This record gives sequence, structure tokens and C-alpha cells, in this order.
Amino acid sequence: MDIVDEPAAEPRKRGRPKVSSDEDKRAHIVEVAGRVFVKYGYAGSTTAIVASEAGVSKQTLYKLFESKEELFAAVVGAHRRLMLDLPRPVEDISIAASLERIFMIDMDEDKDADRTGFLQLVFREAAQFPELVDILQREGMLASRQHLADWLSERRSEGRLTLDDTASGARMLMDMILGGMGPPEGRARAWPDRAQLFAHLRRCIAIFAVGVGAA
Repeated sequence: MDIVDEPAAEPRKRGRPKVSSDEDKRAHIVEVAGRVFVKYGYAGSTTAIVASEAGVSKQTLYKLFESKEELFAAVVGAHRRLMLDLPRPVEDISIAASLERIFMIDMDEDKDADRTGFLQLVFREAAQFPELVDILQREGMLASRQHLADWLSERRSEGRLTLDDTASGARMLMDMILGGMGPPEGRARAWPDRAQLFAHLRRCIAIFAVGVGAA
């Protein structure tokens, strides 16, 4: 999406590109910032770099985001949907099949690369910058885990699985699946190809489904 920054003082003329709304600019800046954070890390990323690569002025960026920390929080929030596709409507399929969709096991390669890069960023930055842990938990993992726990609770109330602690079950699932997607040694070393990774993730889901009596 091409984002055109606000002109400084010159009135808009016929034929000039349409100026984007603040909402469009915000979404575009967050998208670009995600790539910048993955590429340079949190410490190496600056609002100046993000503004330059997004094609907006620093004034525009600061109008929408007061600080780099706020921008990082927006990036984490935007990527939450890459982690789990929740909430979602009730589906007449098996629990295992639903979980494969929730974790987007068959995500296309480009989006999968974005997700992997973001996961590695999260794991790396959380260790190096303790002050970001609150952001990562509040905007990312904790919110996603609660959505998954709620989904498991709903399926339990329907009698489709047996699980005494859905919060623990959600944590267990995310540890298995996200850990497999972004292993500490790096995906290239852990998984020679995507087929082996996907087979591992499906195996994790299948084992969980058996464990909660939903196979």
C-alpha cells in the first residue's frame, strides 16, 4: 500500500495522489515497523528509520505514535493474529482440525516467514530488554493465550473435550506450537524443510487432542 504523507503547506491540487487517512497511515507504519524491528532488532531500530522506510515524516509518525515503545506495542498487537486465528466462529470439524486452523499450520510461505521472523524477534528481544516483557505479554502472548483458553473452555462446555484447566492447556499448546515454529537454534537447523515442520506441528496437535479426549 502506497502511503502519501501530508504536504507541509502547499494546497492539494487536482491529480495529486490522495492523502491517506490516519488509520491507513498507522496500519502502513506498523507494517513497515514490523519489518524494521525484525531486520535491525529493537536496539538498532529507530523512529527515523521507520519513518524513512514508510515514506512519512517523523512529525507524522510521532502524531500517531508517541515513542518507539508505543510503536513496538502496536507491532506486537498487529502480529498477534499471525500467532493464532482467534476469535473465530464455531466450526463443525474435529478439535484437531480446528486447532490446525487456529495455529494456521498451512500458512503460505511469505506469511510464514513474517511469523517466524517475528517470533524470533520476540524471543530475542524479551531476553535482552526486560522492559519490553510487559508489552510482549500485554499485547501479544497473554492476549493470545486468553483467546485460546476461552476457545478451549467453550469446547469443554460443549462436551467436546475434557480439560480441568484450560489456561494451562492453552499455555501447553502455545509452548509446543510456537516453540516448534521458532526454535532457539533457528528454523533452518531444526527443520530441513517446511514439510517436516508442519508434520511436527500436526503431531503436537494430535497428541494434545488425544490427551484431552478429543481425538
